[in-house]
Amino acid sequence: MKIIAITGASSGIGAATALRLAASGAAVVLGARREDRLADLAGRITDAGGQVAWSRTDVRRRDDLTALVGLAQERFGRLDVLVANAGVATVAPVDDLGVDDWEDMIDVNIKGFVYGVAAALPVFRAQGSGHFVTVVSTSGLRIVPGQVVYAGTKNAVRTMSEGLRQEMGPAIRVTAVSPGVTDTDFVPAAATGWKSIAMEADAIARAVAFAIDQPADVDVNEIVVRPTAQG
Repeated sequence: MKIIAITGASSGIGAATALRLAASGAAVVLGARREDRLADLAGRITDAGGQVAWSRTDVRRRDDLTALVGLAQERFGRLDVLVANAGVATVAPVDDLGVDDWEDMIDVNIKGFVYGVAAALPVFRAQGSGHFVTVVSTSGLRIVPGQVVYAGTKNAVRTMSEGLRQEMGPAIRVTAVSPGVTDTDFVPAAATGWKSIAMEADAIARAVAFAIDQPADVDVNEIVVRPTAQG
């Protein structure tokens, strides 16, 4: 049984990933800011016979991620995978000067990633195994107006993921998963106009599960998942 911590687990891709992994026999440790949604999701997993723990987690706070990793160790004795899924996006032209939104994207998307690495890496090294799975975005692959800062944060995380992979050696795996347009409340459909082509969040959950399920000596480094209708 794998022990898998997931940030941004209260809805969307995070919740879909938690449900899929728990159904496959993993114990999931859920972190997000919305405690009511976490409690509801944990109840669904428990009712279905799964194993789950959860903790309110704001990835902008290093201590919260340390506590999430600690919860996995306390409840299940180890941590096999950290799925860094928490993220925020604002779609707006740079001329709007939404500096507060820019800072939030930097804090959640970039700092949340590095704080997760700082929390989980010592555990992975001590165990002699581990897996970082990070949800990135196709917005970092195809740059468009309105997503300047968001795309920058996602490209930063993609770059750090590749550097991390090269430093980790044979015992620790690193995977970046880049979703295309996905039907979640991440970016309001009215702001994107893409609702009609969006994938279900479970499409990304399946990609995460695929990477995790590979043999220990196989590292799926990057997965890009788009709707077939996305340009």
